[in-house]
Amino acid sequence: MKGEAAKEKIYGTPKLRVPIPFSMFCPGCHYGIIVRLLCEVIEELGIEGRAIGLAGVGCSFGPFTMLIDVDFTACPHGRAPAMGTAIKRIHPEAIVFTVQGDGDLGAIGLGCFMNTLLRGEKLTTIFLNNACYGTTGGQMAPTTPWGMRTTTTPKGRDPSTTGFPLHAAELTATMKGVAYSARCSVHTAANFQRAKKAVKMAFQKQMDGIGYGFVEFLSACPPNWGMTPVDCLKFLSERMIAEYPLGEFKNANAIELPGEWM
Repeated sequence: MKGEAAKEKIYGTPKLRVPIPFSMFCPGCHYGIIVRLLCEVIEELGIEGRAIGLAGVGCSFGPFTMLIDVDFTACPHGRAPAMGTAIKRIHPEAIVFTVQGDGDLGAIGLGCFMNTLLRGEKLTTIFLNNACYGTTGGQMAPTTPWGMRTTTTPKGRDPSTTGFPLHAAELTATMKGVAYSARCSVHTAANFQRAKKAVKMAFQKQMDGIGYGFVEFLSACPPNWGMTPVDCLKFLSERMIAEYPLGEFKNANAIELPGEWM
């Protein structure tokens, strides 16, 4: 209006965020925030024309492929790293990333994931850890913390019968071909910014041709946790982070190769 100071837009919807006019996420789910974060990172790195995403089966499949305006492909359950390997080797100039849930990567796809790490493929993986099988009914996942109740552990996960939770970020960091591994969350504004830096770093390791980049996200799942979105934030900050500490676990500027065979 006349007389008012000019307003400058400093924050808005990312250009890569497809404007679908309905929500694809349950209320309180953090996947929508992670979609936005990925859009911002890809735009800021200027890799829109080179990025190729591979989505795992589950909650990560439909929303991420439909809401981020880059080339995406669907994968058989757990096989995103294998397909990503093929695409990267055929198109080495591409920036290839996978988006996978804890069941897709940590259960049916664990062997595929581990072999990709052992080969030291120059890929980037976004790992979504909501501690349960979100799409199929809230069953126990590899990442379910001990004591947490799910539809298949109604009395709480008991390590004596169901084993211990998978710590993917720490495991990934031990692999020689991995250049970057971190665990993040987006349950506060400060953690969103930290997560954004981590994802940028993971992509940068691929862009620089150094090695594999991995970022794990802790994410709320109100319907399957049986909590309100607000209670989920408390559970994530108090229980999930206690089991899965946030931070960087590896940040290498070069991958050390073995010497000549004796």
